Amino acid sequence: MRNTAPKDAAELDAIETREWLESLDYVLQSGGPGRVSNLLRELADHATRHGVKQPFTANTPYINTIPASEQPPFPGSREIERRIKSLVRWNALAMVVKANKQEDGIGGHISTYASAATLYEVGFNHFFKGKGENNDGDLIYFQGHAAPGIYARAFLEGRLSAEKLENFRRELKAGGGLSSYPHPWLMPDFWEFPTVSMGIGPINAIYQARFMRYLEDRGLKKRSNSKVWAFLGDGETDEPESLGAITLASREKLDNLIFVINCNLQRLDGPVRGNGQIIQELEGAFRGAGWNVIKVIWGSEWDALLEKDHEGLLVKRMGEIVDGEYQKYAVESGDYVRKHFWGAHPKLLEMVAHLSDEQLKKLTLGGHDPIKVYAAYKAAVEHTGQPTVILARTIKGYGIGEAGEGKNITHQQKKLNEDELKAFRTRFGVPVGDEEVAKMPFYRPQENSPEVSYMLERRKQLGGFVPQRKVQVEPLKGDSLAECFAEFHTGSEGRKASTTMAFVRMLAKMLKDKEIGELVVPIVPDEARTFGMEALFRQVGIYSHVGQLYEPVDMDVLLYYKEAKDGQILEEGITEAGSISSFMAAGNAYATHGVNTIPFFIYYSMFGMQRVGDFVWAAADTRCRGFLVGGTAGRTTLSGEGLQHQDGHSHLFSLAVPNLVSYDPAFAFEIAVIVEDGIRRMYVNGESIFYYLTVMNEQYEMLPMPAGAREGILKGLYKLRPSEKKKAKAKAQLFGSGAILLEVLKAQQILEKDYDVAADVWSVTSYQELYRDAHAAERWNRLHPGEKPRVPFVTQQLEGADGVLVAASDYVKALPDSIDRWMPRRLVSLGTDGFGRSEGRTALRDHFEVDAKHIVQATLDALARDGAIDKAVVVKAIKDLGINPEKPNPAFA
Repeated sequence: MRNTAPKDAAELDAIETREWLESLDYVLQSGGPGRVSNLLRELADHATRHGVKQPFTANTPYINTIPASEQPPFPGSREIERRIKSLVRWNALAMVVKANKQEDGIGGHISTYASAATLYEVGFNHFFKGKGENNDGDLIYFQGHAAPGIYARAFLEGRLSAEKLENFRRELKAGGGLSSYPHPWLMPDFWEFPTVSMGIGPINAIYQARFMRYLEDRGLKKRSNSKVWAFLGDGETDEPESLGAITLASREKLDNLIFVINCNLQRLDGPVRGNGQIIQELEGAFRGAGWNVIKVIWGSEWDALLEKDHEGLLVKRMGEIVDGEYQKYAVESGDYVRKHFWGAHPKLLEMVAHLSDEQLKKLTLGGHDPIKVYAAYKAAVEHTGQPTVILARTIKGYGIGEAGEGKNITHQQKKLNEDELKAFRTRFGVPVGDEEVAKMPFYRPQENSPEVSYMLERRKQLGGFVPQRKVQVEPLKGDSLAECFAEFHTGSEGRKASTTMAFVRMLAKMLKDKEIGELVVPIVPDEARTFGMEALFRQVGIYSHVGQLYEPVDMDVLLYYKEAKDGQILEEGITEAGSISSFMAAGNAYATHGVNTIPFFIYYSMFGMQRVGDFVWAAADTRCRGFLVGGTAGRTTLSGEGLQHQDGHSHLFSLAVPNLVSYDPAFAFEIAVIVEDGIRRMYVNGESIFYYLTVMNEQYEMLPMPAGAREGILKGLYKLRPSEKKKAKAKAQLFGSGAILLEVLKAQQILEKDYDVAADVWSVTSYQELYRDAHAAERWNRLHPGEKPRVPFVTQQLEGADGVLVAASDYVKALPDSIDRWMPRRLVSLGTDGFGRSEGRTALRDHFEVDAKHIVQATLDALARDGAIDKAVVVKAIKDLGINPEKPNPAFA
């Protein structure tokens, strides 16, 4: 008689495991997935209470999240969609290869779109909503390197000409071309968001989805089912910005947000995680952050194999292979895959014994299977209460074969030879003959062809074309602006105030204005009290989608911390990157949402241009509108904070951003004139510019606005206080701005009283504007030698201004030096080159040699060099003013 008793403990364990699994199967059949989840949770809790320590995991098995049994039927024609996708693939490939053949090194990317074609096509045909008459449309952050595929589809749709494709990356050709990546500045009717600076797209998408909720909760936009889609690569997730704000998305329950991560396992130089699994890593990060995670790893051909995997051997094998090995499988033969993947266990080999090596090689990955992608997208758009991330497994360079499919070189691949082109053509059934392949013709079927008709009908049903940038907003009238800012022209009449306080007062008035009040969006990264903005908490509230679920600790204080569902302030916490993402969403709302929101992003100036310069450049590309306000600005105004907090260079950084208009105002009336004019230019006249203003926390009397100063304030220079000394030994022109203008005014008094020098004081509100105006005039003169020369504004202003020229700024000397060539004589520049110090204002200004005594000494030295006074006067002044000529140079101290 055969002994049926277990032979050993291992066999007993196997039987026990099988019994548990069979019991679980029974519960699943009788009670459903919900009952199973509850049972597993209770078992886990029970085990924990009895001392069982379970290792934490946020991962699910390395298989598709949506089983085949739960997949919805695929709508539409798979065959026509396959042909459309093949034509898009060909035209995208031809565009890049042709461009590099005509001009070597012009660049472009083939492999990213090749891996993501199915991810995009399923979206275009079934999900991406355009801005139709009754539809707000979806907002889509396309992966920058996939731009050729997006252009190729627009060509098939009839939106881009063959000539445009011919001039890919050659925009200056006759007839125009196409920009390398998504750039709204260069293609303002096509692209909505710049994304190729990796990491910026994902975080912008998160804050865009939140801003959409903000507009809806405040009644500025009707509620809709629009989605924000962000397409990114798995390698891109290593950028801190990509994942840096994902907890905000789950905390705010942004179920209008969908991330699609193209997991082709490769970054630019090699595997993303050669020794790990990037899909599992990302799943853990997103599930841990509270997102709904959908994995799309295996194509439909794997369903039957997984169905036969009763012992879980296949799932176990899938989960133990590292990405470097998966990448190897993508480039090796079916025989290699059989031996190294399936050969790990006899039962696995038996599972695929009926499949040939060629069939094994052709087992599709999930990101290339429209059925799997459609199921994931449908689940994502229908999911509520959480943002969704789709992790789609693909092969980089899919379809380009020996030219680089799945290889480490594929990201840089720009060229294919004729045989490789023919192989690609044949693989995807593109109707281009052998004799034409080498010419790489762009192919578009006839207008009434099934492919074109299908594409256009699908886009019609979904509300219109995407991507497409439409500005559908009426300009503001601006009738009340002058009245809103009038009170700031009169000065503070002896009372002391900082320019920050003056700005906050202006902001409070704007928030009450009948035309623009509800459109103003104050944004602050957890520094509202620093900037004296706490009064706004009560006035307009801090935005929260759920309102305020608690009683704040300062409830008994007049200016308590008030959150509200219709709150107007975006209090972002300690995140400049997140705050400027909100600024970009608000500043581009005139185009994306048809709402003229006016953002004011207030932050420490040191942490603006320096810390998020890439975002500022992207804001410029986006054609953003609004005001960046750098608080506690200048290198000597923030007492005690030291090197990291003291800003002496943000205006130098801003100078490089073409459509950013920067000012360093010293008085309330200057700020009032600048902000009023800025709102008119951006929101009444519709200019694609935005502003950077610096404000200080130092308190002093706000002077009244001199008559006729408006033009000079806006253009960058006006005479603030002429010398009252009619007869003097010598003459000087002193230039000050921002925090140092008061020191210049003190220097004027000392020069006149102690040294018989008549000094005029000029306020330089913007070296940038003077620099740009002068260069523009110089360029025009260079190109129009036969016409009357134009005179730069700075030159006009200083006509007849006698004496030496001395400029002092709380910023680096490069700023005043930038306009030296257009001034009547050599300019002496004083500035704050060097690292900051933890000190008070007086000591800091002495250290950086920008205080009144150093301005006086620099003026006397310039006069002596011009022969207007004796050098002995300068020597005596150095002693009398208490200047140490041997102290270390602050630029290197």
